[in-house]
Amino acid sequence: MTAALNLSSITHRHPGAEHPTLVDVDLEVQDGEMVAVLGPSGSGKTTLLRVAAGLEQPKSGDVLLDGISVLAVPPERRDLTVMFQKPHLFPHLSVLDNVAFADRLRGRSRSQSRAAAQRYLDLVHLGDFGGRRPRQLSGGQEQRVALARALAAGRRVMLLDEPFSALDTSLRTSMHQLLGEVRAALDPTIVIVTHDLDEAGLADRVAVLVEGRVEQCDSIETLYAAPKTLAVARLVGGFNELPGRVKSGAHHSSLGSFTLPSAVEVEGPAILLIRKERLGLTHVDAGPTAAGRVVQIRQSGPHQDVVVELDHPPTRPPLRVDVEARLGTSLRPGDRTGVVVTPSSVLWAVHDPGAHESCAAAEALVTPAVSDHATKNRAETRSAR
Repeated sequence: MTAALNLSSITHRHPGAEHPTLVDVDLEVQDGEMVAVLGPSGSGKTTLLRVAAGLEQPKSGDVLLDGISVLAVPPERRDLTVMFQKPHLFPHLSVLDNVAFADRLRGRSRSQSRAAAQRYLDLVHLGDFGGRRPRQLSGGQEQRVALARALAAGRRVMLLDEPFSALDTSLRTSMHQLLGEVRAALDPTIVIVTHDLDEAGLADRVAVLVEGRVEQCDSIETLYAAPKTLAVARLVGGFNELPGRVKSGAHHSSLGSFTLPSAVEVEGPAILLIRKERLGLTHVDAGPTAAGRVVQIRQSGPHQDVVVELDHPPTRPPLRVDVEARLGTSLRPGDRTGVVVTPSSVLWAVHDPGAHESCAAAEALVTPAVSDHATKNRAETRSAR
C-alpha cells in the first residue's frame, strides 16, 4: 500500500550549524492514520514538519505524497495544510470567512464557500460564532477556528505543529477530545508534532525523535512497555534503570536475576527497565527482592512516589529505585523497607550505551537471594544436572 505521506531518508542541516538537525529520517503515514512526532526541544520535530510542508529544503532525501515526489513543488501547491501553535487568523475577516478562505482561493462562490465553512464550524462546536471577528474569541476558540480552517482546506495531509501547547490544561484536554471527534467524523491523515505524551497518545503511532534521528515508531502502549533504546525509555519516563548484564535470556543485577521476554534481543551489558508501578513495598522480613532505606517521598497525582536507596556493598555505588505507592503510606524518609517486583510484571532490557565490553570481565554478577520464579527454576534445574 502506498503511503499518503512518505518522508524518505531526510537529512537537514541549518546554515552554520555544526551538526545536522535531521539524520536519515524515514517516516511513512498511511491514509487516515494519525502519527505523532514526539521529542524534546531541539530534537528536530518542527524542522521535519517544515521539510514535509516545503518550508525547508532537506540536504538529502525525498518527500512523497501518494508515492509521487513533491520535493520540487512549492509549499502552496503541495496537497498539505499546516496548523501552527499560533492560529494566524485574518483579523479583518469574520470567523466564517476565515474558514471559507481556502475555498474562495480555489474559485468557489462566496455562498458555496460559506456553506462549506459553516459545516466545519459546526463540527468544532462554533456554529454560532461565524459572524464574530478573531479579536472577540478566546485562545481556545481561536484554535478551534484554525482547526476548522485547516479541515476546510481539504488537503491530503494535515500537519499540526504543537497547535495546543499554548493552551491551559483544561482547554488542551477539550481540544484533544475535539480532535478525536474530527477523526471519527472525517478520517483525516494527520501528522502532529508534540512534546506532550498525553497528546502523542491520541495518535495511532508515535515516532520518537532524539537528536534528529527516529529512535522508534510504535504505538504509545509499545513505547511504555518495550522501548527500543534508553533514550526512548527516558523520554517516556516512569522507568527504573538497573545496570547489569543479560546472559542466556536473563538480566543479572544487584536487584536479582530476572527472565526477559523472548523479544528482548540484547546480550551483554544492558539496562533492566522496570516501571515504577511494577514495584511494590513490603516489610523487610517478608522476603523482598531487595531492601533499602527510604530517602524521599513525592506526591504524584493520585499516588506517591517512594524513592528507596537499596542496600549495597561499600565497593559499589548506591542504587535508587522509584516505587509508585498508594496515597497515605506510613513510610517516612529514613525508614527501612523491602522492595518487590510484582509477579505479573513484564520486564524489559535495552543495551547499555555507557558500557564497554572491555570492562565486562571486571563486572561481578550478583547472585540474588530472591529472583523471579522462571529464573529460579532454571537455576535449580542446572544445579540438579
